[in-house]
Amino acid sequence: MSLVPFDDRDGTIWFDGKLIPWRDAKVHVLTHALHYASAVFEGERVYQGKVFKLTEHSERLINSGRILGFEMPWSVEEINEATRATVAANNIVDGYVRPIAYRGAEQMGVAAQQTKIHMAIATWVWPSYFPPELRKKGIRLNFSKWKRPHPETAPTQSKAAGLYMIGTLSKHDAEGQGYSDSIMLDWQGNLAEATGANMFLVIDGEIHTPVPDCFLDGITRRTVIDLAKKRGFKVIERKILPEELAKTQEVFLTGTAAEVTPVGEIGEYRFTPGAITAALIADYDALVGRIPT
Repeated sequence: MSLVPFDDRDGTIWFDGKLIPWRDAKVHVLTHALHYASAVFEGERVYQGKVFKLTEHSERLINSGRILGFEMPWSVEEINEATRATVAANNIVDGYVRPIAYRGAEQMGVAAQQTKIHMAIATWVWPSYFPPELRKKGIRLNFSKWKRPHPETAPTQSKAAGLYMIGTLSKHDAEGQGYSDSIMLDWQGNLAEATGANMFLVIDGEIHTPVPDCFLDGITRRTVIDLAKKRGFKVIERKILPEELAKTQEVFLTGTAAEVTPVGEIGEYRFTPGAITAALIADYDALVGRIPT
C-alpha cells in the first residue's frame, strides 16, 4: 500500500495564529519538543462538518500544557475558532483533527523556560481507526510487555507526546504478530487501556472499566459511560485483574479514533460482540449524527 506522507499534502494548516499552505507548516530540527517530548496534543473527530465535543478537547489541550509547565498563548474560544476555520478551509465533512502545542527552538537542553509555545492544527479525511470488517467480529489484541507508569513517575493525566512512545512500541509488536492492537497493564499489573483507547468489560450484564489513575480519562470514555447509564446499565470503575477476562462476555474499546470498537480476542481470552456493545455503538453513532449503513 502506498502511503501519502503527511508533510507532502494539499490543504491548509493553522499555524501560530494563521492559516498557511500545508507544506509550509515546518519546524526546525532543534525544536525542543523533538528532543525532549515537550509537546501536548489532541485527537478530535469531525462529523457532518462539526467537531465533536470541541470545547472539551480544547480545554484538555490547555490543561495538558499546564501539567507540562507551560501556558498556552491562546484561549479555549480562540482554539475553538481556529479549529473551525481549519476544518472549513479544508472542506472536511467527516474526518480527524490534530491540534498540537509544543516548546520551540529558542533553548536547547533539559531546561526550557525561555522557549516559545507554538501551536498547529491540522485536519484530514480519516475513516475508521480499525477496518470495518474487523470491527464487526471484534478486533484481536495481545498483551503488551510495557506497562502504564505510576502517576508519580510521569505526567499521566496530560495528553503528552512522550507518553505515547510505549504505545507505539506496543502497537508495533502487536501488528508484527498479526494483532490489531495491544492491551497495556498498569504499574500494579491491572488492566489499563489499549495503546490509544480506553477499555470496557461486560460481566454478567454489568459494565466494568479500569480506574484512569495512570492514563487518560478519555472524552469518549466519559461519553460512553453517560450513554450506558442512560440505558440503565450499571457502570463500575475499579481495578481489574487480567484473569477476570476469563469471566467476561464482551469487551470493547472507546476513543476518538476507535469510537466504540468491539474486541473478539485478548491473548488467550475470547469474546463475542454482544447486545450491550451493539447498543452502545448505536447510541454513539446517533449522538454524533452518523447515518447507519
